Amino acid sequence: MIEKIVVGVAVTLLGYIGRIVLRNRRQLSLLRLLLTPRRRMRVSVAVLLRLHDEDHYVLFDSPTRPSGFGPPGGVVKYHDTDRARLEKLGFEPESRTHDTMKHDLRGFLRAASIPGFARWLHHGAGREPSTECLRREIVEELGEVGHPELAPLAGAVSFSLLRRVVDGPFKVVPGEDYRQIRFIEVYDLLLDRPEATELRTALLALAGTPESAHVIGATRQDIVRGRSGLHQVLPQSAFLIGDRRENGDIQPVR
Repeated sequence: MIEKIVVGVAVTLLGYIGRIVLRNRRQLSLLRLLLTPRRRMRVSVAVLLRLHDEDHYVLFDSPTRPSGFGPPGGVVKYHDTDRARLEKLGFEPESRTHDTMKHDLRGFLRAASIPGFARWLHHGAGREPSTECLRREIVEELGEVGHPELAPLAGAVSFSLLRRVVDGPFKVVPGEDYRQIRFIEVYDLLLDRPEATELRTALLALAGTPESAHVIGATRQDIVRGRSGLHQVLPQSAFLIGDRRENGDIQPVR
């Protein structure tokens, strides 16, 4: 009798584990978060553009990190229609310092909710499409770096996915009691139309001009070292050349 009970419990447990694994098959690396289900996690979702000519990567000046340069791109936004679903997962939006940050997928969750959040993210409904976000961010950032004349070109281009990266899930944040995880997609500019070629040519020219104060070029070595001449290369630039980064976060100026 006891043996039958033990076998029954084991079968039930294995079935439960199997269902969890199957349900989260695209995010198996995140299942270890279930070992600390109540841990507070900061989560963000971003897209980046890799624009380069061999070992020459285009980076933009960061308005929130003085003297810091990183790849064009930014945070994906969620649709207001899916706010209730995010709230059901326990999503708490991070404090906004600007109206432009409204609906950013950047906030806090309990560790146990991260796999569910990742599934929601993968399905794509209820959030801004990644390529639409990237196009919007590039248009905005071209104005910030002093070249709004290139915005119409950026509004007409398309992209091809290079890689998806999960940066985490146990990244330590100095001075904070939470851990951090980032979902990042990196795209290449799709050179399928004249606007894309013209935009690429213009940005590479700016990145190669010493007098260009807000657009620079960086090599792989610069990215790994975190510095290009007098300029600081921001840590997320590492995802242009691989799926991991070595340098720690640089906190933004609020």
